[in-house]
Amino acid sequence: MKDKLVDKIGNYIYFRYGFFIFLSLILFLSIVFPQNDNFFMFYIVSVIFLGMGYYNKPVFLFTFTVLVVILRFYFVPKAEESVFFIYLFIYFLITYISAGTMLYIQKVKKNVLDLTVSLINALDSRDPYTSGHSDNVSKYAVKISEKMNLSKDLCNVIRTGGLLHDIGKIGIPEHILTKSGKLTPEEYKVIKTHPVIGYNILDHVDGFKKNGVLDIVLYHHERYDGKGYPKGLKGSEIPLSARIVGVADAFDAMISRRVYRNELDLNFVLNEIRQNKGTQFDPAVVDAFLSIIKETDILGKTQK
Repeated sequence: MKDKLVDKIGNYIYFRYGFFIFLSLILFLSIVFPQNDNFFMFYIVSVIFLGMGYYNKPVFLFTFTVLVVILRFYFVPKAEESVFFIYLFIYFLITYISAGTMLYIQKVKKNVLDLTVSLINALDSRDPYTSGHSDNVSKYAVKISEKMNLSKDLCNVIRTGGLLHDIGKIGIPEHILTKSGKLTPEEYKVIKTHPVIGYNILDHVDGFKKNGVLDIVLYHHERYDGKGYPKGLKGSEIPLSARIVGVADAFDAMISRRVYRNELDLNFVLNEIRQNKGTQFDPAVVDAFLSIIKETDILGKTQK
């Protein structure tokens, strides 16, 4: 609940709606109950919402703060005219403190995004054959999530988790990561440690731990039948977000060129995913994925 509240606070659009709702409420109450000063808190809340919602529009902030003060002074004309300027100063102060708070929140969110991109660039620089893989997985996973009518907040978590799902490969020795031939059983065991390595890399990021990004990083190679790694989770034990990224990851891995093989045929890849429905992959996720393919190719080309 706390994390969802923080996410909502970071979305300035809600505050824009809130400002106009409170402004309308102020007008209604002032007309129905003229000369009544018991609603002064609505004026204060309205400029808080104004600052949070329009933190990046200084002209809008100035204009509507003045408007709120005029309404406050006009509908409750009990004070001397000199008080108008006191109101103006106080309300401007509240507006711009609120705007500064939202600006700080947006900078924190941008810093997290910049960190994510930097980590992905670091991974791509080690293995040029997988360059763009994380970005593709993120895009495919979000399309699947939207098809399954998941919340916008969860879609955003899946977008970030898709970008970071393979970050643990930074800790894999390069001679294994870029090997052109078949991996030995020992080398494959090393590769299978990348979800845990990725989890440990990001474990200190409190936001990732709370919103579920770490679940994607750790569990995206779990299988629906319980034969995956690193924990051997089964069915609904695997977080839904990880099940979605697992399908997107497998799809992009098969249709992309690798150091040890060329890309596979799209029809072959889709048939592989169908055949592994209910074993490797969550049936509901596969159905959502395949329905996207039927409607518009997930690669971005319209189906004929």
